[in-house]
Amino acid sequence: MFHEECGVFGVSGSRAAARLTYLGLYALQHRGQESAGIVTWDGETAFQHRAMGLVSHVFNEEILDRLPGDIAIGHVRYSTTGQSQLINAQPLIVRFQGGQLAAAHNGNLVDSDSLRSRLEAKGSIFRTTTDTETILHLIARAYAARPTAGPDAIPEILGEALAGVEGAYSILFMLDGKLVAVRDPRGYRPLCFGRLASGGWAVASESCALDIVGAEHERYVEPGEILVLDESGAHSHRLAPAGGPRSFCIFEYIYFSRPDSVLRGASVDGVRRALGRALAREHPADADIVFSVPDSSNAAAMGYAEASGIPLEIGLIRNHYIGRTFIHPKQSIRDLRVRIKYNPVEETIRGQRVVVVDDSIVRGTTSRELMRIIRKAGAKEIHLRVASPPIRFPCFYGIDTPTREELVAASNEIEEIARFIGVDSLGYLSFDGLLSSVPNPRDAYCVACFDGSYPHECAYRENRSKTTGSDTP
Repeated sequence: MFHEECGVFGVSGSRAAARLTYLGLYALQHRGQESAGIVTWDGETAFQHRAMGLVSHVFNEEILDRLPGDIAIGHVRYSTTGQSQLINAQPLIVRFQGGQLAAAHNGNLVDSDSLRSRLEAKGSIFRTTTDTETILHLIARAYAARPTAGPDAIPEILGEALAGVEGAYSILFMLDGKLVAVRDPRGYRPLCFGRLASGGWAVASESCALDIVGAEHERYVEPGEILVLDESGAHSHRLAPAGGPRSFCIFEYIYFSRPDSVLRGASVDGVRRALGRALAREHPADADIVFSVPDSSNAAAMGYAEASGIPLEIGLIRNHYIGRTFIHPKQSIRDLRVRIKYNPVEETIRGQRVVVVDDSIVRGTTSRELMRIIRKAGAKEIHLRVASPPIRFPCFYGIDTPTREELVAASNEIEEIARFIGVDSLGYLSFDGLLSSVPNPRDAYCVACFDGSYPHECAYRENRSKTTGSDTP
């Protein structure tokens, strides 16, 4: 049920398109660490390279030399159990009636299964298990209905292909020699673009990737916008009317995005500090020191220390050569990776009453193992503070979370979670505290993982089919 949280990057109008895309993907490595890929276009032919592993392992000078062209799109990917395979690595590239089409997708279609079934019933054949391939089939069918369509028809054809699609998608297409960026009408996933010093364009999941290639940030692609980028400029078209309901994933602020990125006009680092300050006001602690679970909680811990007046220390050292444990497929490996990933600073922790600030708790098993490490290092008391509300519902929009039965907060009260994790006290940021710390109106965000209010009815149905209990929404 749960797909990937990924990163996409694209370039148009630069002879160094492949190398710039490599750098952009490097900046987005935090969004996906299982596979990486780049597709380029030289005006006549598409070239590609995809492989499992980190960006720096997948590409080298020799490989980048084999990716000519002034247009490129790239992708880094996380996946779920059973899907970490090269065949599912992106960008996907196909040849069809309209020519060659490549796509790099961040998000998840909540109606993917039904769309796929309908397409298969009409004779479509699938090679992958990704919903990105479903989108490619829809585009091919839209082109088949317009056999004489030219480049000017791209926005209209994409609009027809995506009209019946529900869910989250921030997609880069390389189609008919053009770079096209599309964002779903609710704007679940971020997508921004900027102008290169050379005059070309760059598009990225986060602004930090534009920074690394020296692109001047123009703006974010609007929800429901189709943006065609070519030598004549950036041409905006509408997939859906402007001003509709918005569902930006609030977890982009809490965990996924890099702190040096800017989302919806707000610094991610600044928002996380505000989360920490709100957390300190709601859940003070009689403690000696504050430290974070690095790295995504660093800014929240700074905010907590600032508001509480408790000294901020470095209590845990993170090994940066191991990926995030949040979505690793096997629990036994996750537990081992916690011990490899974090090491306590015993001189700082021993004999102290500590406040440990984390961004979220999912299953609780990682937190439990980490608290054991801190306790073994000599902490006198452990007060765990979480800079988000309890996660009680799974995500169907592109974040790889467990089933509801595996979410520790779905069936346990706060006191029970504290005993399970092994802390002296546990405090979550309230829902109101979260919303008061992020920019823009309350109804601009998807917060379904906290309250079960899924924006799409089919997500409600999927949640009912995968969970039991009277409290299922």
